Amino acid sequence: MILKHLALASFAILSLSACQSTSQPSPMPLVNVPFTEPMASDFRSEIAIARFSELLNRTDLSTEQQAKLLYDRGVLFDSLGMTTLSRIDFNRAVTLKPDLAEVYNFLGIQHTLMQQYEKAYEFFDSALELDAEHEYAYLNRGIALYYGDRAALASDDFNAFLARSPNDPYRVLWLYLSQVNENQQQALIQLKENAQALDESQWAFQLIALYLGDTTEQAFLKTISEGVKSKQEYIHRLCEAYFYLAKLYQAKGLDYVAADYFRLALATNVHEFIEYKYARLELELMNGADAS
Repeated sequence: MILKHLALASFAILSLSACQSTSQPSPMPLVNVPFTEPMASDFRSEIAIARFSELLNRTDLSTEQQAKLLYDRGVLFDSLGMTTLSRIDFNRAVTLKPDLAEVYNFLGIQHTLMQQYEKAYEFFDSALELDAEHEYAYLNRGIALYYGDRAALASDDFNAFLARSPNDPYRVLWLYLSQVNENQQQALIQLKENAQALDESQWAFQLIALYLGDTTEQAFLKTISEGVKSKQEYIHRLCEAYFYLAKLYQAKGLDYVAADYFRLALATNVHEFIEYKYARLELELMNGADAS
């Protein structure tokens, strides 16, 4: 969820094959999904980080300017997957300027990913106290509550998030994910109702169709490249598709398939997407369950 840029990548087959002579038939693929190379780091982000670092060495900056530079550099570190460095900058930013709602939102996400849910709730609460209309704080607090096994409270936040943009398929889907384990039949009824407000021409509507059972997995996978205007957009779609397919298989109790799709989401390298971030958390939770 979030972003887009350059040339369409074609479908590739993930397959395992043994050594074979030219007389042997081609092996059938074990997994047949669209795939491409991981997202490359944006060199412009690295240059910007270097520039912000130079500016932070100046002695004539106001406290507010320092805080803003630390926040901006932290966002870039986060987008490149340098989570620890970004967290250091975010913590320094709110020490200098405690009223930066967006910094608390980022810190909440990072503590969710560390499974420090109580601390995450505190950060999201702070973000919303500073800015009650910070809609993504509702989304991210809802996700923290979802992973913290507080489904009812998560649904409240996802409903608040959806109310601000009822035509967003991702908001509809996260509300469904928070409800399905509590009451699958009622969650499906509400998913159908919420789907009526959506624009079926949006690619993300195919995610809703998949969850409703109105399209097959193979038909859904074929839509990923439709209307794509850049390689970046294609990789973004793959990240989202893999994550939500994983959640679908997880709900069916097929964790071994879900784990493969979570790994595929991570293979896209789209660090700034919540689907990428939480694919890693999902795998950590699965590994923890396996170890227990």
